[in-house]
Amino acid sequence: AEEKKHAFYAVFILDTWFVKQATVGVNRWRFLLDSLSDLDASLKNLGSRLYVLRDSPENVFNTIIKDWNVKALTFESDTEPYAKSRDETIRKLAKSHHVEVHEYCSHTLYNPNEIIQANNGATPMTYQKFESLVKKIGHPKSPLDSPISIPSNIHSIDGKKYLVPTLDDLEVDQTGLGPHLYRGGETEALKRLEMKLKRQEWICKFSKPQTSPNSLEPSTTVLSPYLKFGCISPRLFYHKLLSVISGKKHTEPPTSLVGQLLWREFFYTVGSVTPNFDQIQGNKICKQIPWSDDPELLEAWKLGKTGYPFIDAVMTQLRTEGWIHHLARHSVACFLTRGDLWQSWVAGVKVFDEYLLDADWSLNNANWMWLSASSFFYQFQRVYSPIVFGKKTDKNGDYIKKYLPKLKKFPSEYIYEPWKAPLNIQKAAGCIIGQDYPKPIVDHDVVRPRNLERMSLAYKGLPIENSAYSAAASKEDDINTKKRKVVSDSTKSKKQKIERKQKSVASFLKKK
Repeated sequence: AEEKKHAFYAVFILDTWFVKQATVGVNRWRFLLDSLSDLDASLKNLGSRLYVLRDSPENVFNTIIKDWNVKALTFESDTEPYAKSRDETIRKLAKSHHVEVHEYCSHTLYNPNEIIQANNGATPMTYQKFESLVKKIGHPKSPLDSPISIPSNIHSIDGKKYLVPTLDDLEVDQTGLGPHLYRGGETEALKRLEMKLKRQEWICKFSKPQTSPNSLEPSTTVLSPYLKFGCISPRLFYHKLLSVISGKKHTEPPTSLVGQLLWREFFYTVGSVTPNFDQIQGNKICKQIPWSDDPELLEAWKLGKTGYPFIDAVMTQLRTEGWIHHLARHSVACFLTRGDLWQSWVAGVKVFDEYLLDADWSLNNANWMWLSASSFFYQFQRVYSPIVFGKKTDKNGDYIKKYLPKLKKFPSEYIYEPWKAPLNIQKAAGCIIGQDYPKPIVDHDVVRPRNLERMSLAYKGLPIENSAYSAAASKEDDINTKKRKVVSDSTKSKKQKIERKQKSVASFLKKK
């Protein structure tokens, strides 16, 4: 547009397919709208603006190609299944209208196809293999300079149309709207990046496993939401990091900051070519493990009511703030799946997709497969303890006290296991376990060996009913089911009594 002096229109389409997805939480919607508002402001500084249109991409382009006399269309390629289908439809539509199409791969460091071609057409299935391919290819391209002006014709379109909407405009349920800790947009992303780049020693010594999952302030960059929404270029981040560590002693991938960007690339590459990457069935890289399906256990985990304070604090932070540390994600994912509750990783993906600001299809599914030992990682014997792991970096339980204020008066010796506190201490803390805060929904010491046996059998392709723990497990499940049925029947009985009373009153009033 700059070279040919054509007017340039920056368009963002709020695809009705995404808008209708109930799994997108309010905090992520707010982050997106922040990002769009920031982009609009930046474009206005260059003499242009952002046009936000709400409909299916096919309907939008069918309209604006004619109404705006569009001659060329430029967009960023996307590797997700829905996006691939959508983009192919738009390419055909553009071709039918004789519109040029320019597609660029800029959301990742490398084009995933380039990685696969470098591996003789095979998908690299380990990080080590992926890293060796990247070394052969060389550093990714440097980012382009930002434009200083944009050829525009903003006065040709009604200035009151196609504005960035609000949460109210989108009719988003704002019940779960949390504190505005992470404002979306490029401006905030660049500010956050520059602040981190000033800490050169921290960057050079950065090692992800050495950071804290339960510090009161984030111990990492928290740039993942900005990368997810395209507020910052991964190539800019990459080359800025190189400029800091060049000529200095520094950590290496996979634990370094550069290594974190390569993890992102690795999962994008595998996800881009693996059919049913977000499912168990039909997913050739996923172990076919027969997970249980217990909505009550899933809901307790989701709402932070498992009775394990560290797990519940992490899930509370996730729901309210939209971001949790990577190792905290490890803990709660392991707990839901192979560690304790034996629920499907697919169910966990959906919860993370609802609450995470940085929810990313490729990374979310890959990490859940990894942590459930369904793919990528197979040392299923390594289980995160819902009690011990958090203590390593926060003995006093300050993180728990922040996100679970009901427990803030518990002594540190009981903060991770409040059910072990004597009743007088519980009363002094103003929190009775089983009344004000739940008892553990499972006994970690009981379910851990049972689930290890299940994993061993599943890996061998044997039915988990052969497990030595299966009889006890079945008996325990029967007891739990009966308990839930008693509660359910009791609730149902109370409801029926109320209904009978209401009918009696109604009948009485009619007679009167």
